Amino acid sequence: MTKSCIAVDIGASSGRLIAGTLEEGKLKLNEIYRFENKIVKKGENFCWEADRLFEEIKTGIHKCREMGIQPESIGIDTWAVDFLLLDEEDKPLTEAVSYRDPRTDGMMEEVFDLISKERLYLETGIQFQKFNTIYQLYSLKKNQPELLKKAKSFLMIPDYFNYLLTGQKANEYTNATSTQLVNAFTKKWDKELLDILGINKEMFHEIKTPKTVLGTLSEELVSEFGFDMKVILPATHDTGSAVISVPEQDKTIYISSGTWSLIGVENRFPICITKALDYNFTNEGGIDYQYRFLKNIMGLWMIQEVKRNYNDAYSFSKLVELAREATGFNAIVNVNDDRFLKPENMIREIENYCVETGQPVPATPGEVAKCVFDSLASSYKEAVDQIEEIFEQNFDRINVIGGGCQNEMLNQLIANVTNKEVFAGPVEATAIGNIAAQFLALREIEDIREARNMIKNSFEVKRYFPEQQLVK
Repeated sequence: MTKSCIAVDIGASSGRLIAGTLEEGKLKLNEIYRFENKIVKKGENFCWEADRLFEEIKTGIHKCREMGIQPESIGIDTWAVDFLLLDEEDKPLTEAVSYRDPRTDGMMEEVFDLISKERLYLETGIQFQKFNTIYQLYSLKKNQPELLKKAKSFLMIPDYFNYLLTGQKANEYTNATSTQLVNAFTKKWDKELLDILGINKEMFHEIKTPKTVLGTLSEELVSEFGFDMKVILPATHDTGSAVISVPEQDKTIYISSGTWSLIGVENRFPICITKALDYNFTNEGGIDYQYRFLKNIMGLWMIQEVKRNYNDAYSFSKLVELAREATGFNAIVNVNDDRFLKPENMIREIENYCVETGQPVPATPGEVAKCVFDSLASSYKEAVDQIEEIFEQNFDRINVIGGGCQNEMLNQLIANVTNKEVFAGPVEATAIGNIAAQFLALREIEDIREARNMIKNSFEVKRYFPEQQLVK
């Protein structure tokens, strides 16, 4: 009987369950169920609906049975940095507050008063972003210290879902590294750092790596679903799973393109040097203790918000079409400016930035969209140059993976501004990497090299060449 593994992949706007099977050396995907995800206001905070999301996961598992699929295992990945705290009775003390919540405003600077920015980077190797878990926890310590005193368990979002499935608590490695609380060299929680911050280190759990079989479903869920299955840890950080799917690693820079753009390379050791700090690169954990040396760039969140600000009057494909037609408009914004993180109105912020910097102001939907795409391509070019400077070598190609790789205009822009060949695909990179990790744990695939060869042979990858007349 052909084994099936289920990837639960939840992003900022949607989640889905995808079944994967191995057939004649190729990976076949079958979408089981899709559901909405969004940030909602709860009290004073912007939060994720964690318990509703878990109910959606359960609905997807029920769909498996309806479709005659009895999976061997299931693995969950989500975005990084966010978490829940559980009390001594394993009940959530907090909502799953979103990284886009302003509670971390000013916290990074206060943490630097306790430990220098240079030392923090040397020990953790993690990019400085105001919403990192370390600053979320410090905000709680400062403003709601009673919650931290009651906390007995720290679980990141996929850790929490795994606990609800199995009753087992663990912190998965790739997601844990995004907290800026894991030592880049020991690969364990940095207890000295936690002591300096005054954060209870006892609430953190053992860090377990991708390919770990965490357990099986609880008796209650076995009764509910009518079958049991293994719960396996993929790279629970969605980018960690996505990078597994990069077919070519040799002299290749990847861009995991979605709500965020993650641009970088895979490396065997952390690079915690001054230049990497100055350029704000991160060293997040990957499968088999690889390091994802990358930079986090705002990404397609900007065009998602533009679409929303136009009351969804234009589809994404229409915005691309209009951008193509706005050939005479040129303006570049700094996509990593905090003003674009959660503005009241993205279009207005783009317009204001252009006014403040003395550039043409976009006046049509096409000009706004072109500004976003040109600005993203420009930010990628800057990051590529920085990577090549740090590694003191040229990279031959860029591999764009994830949903954003379907944007042919942006792919061509990347090829043009970087003067490199661009490979686009696979689209379902995160789910593919999630499923590959499960098959590795089940020993259906021998190693990561075999997994990548299988992925390369299973999914379409398009190629884009620089249009020389447009290369700057």
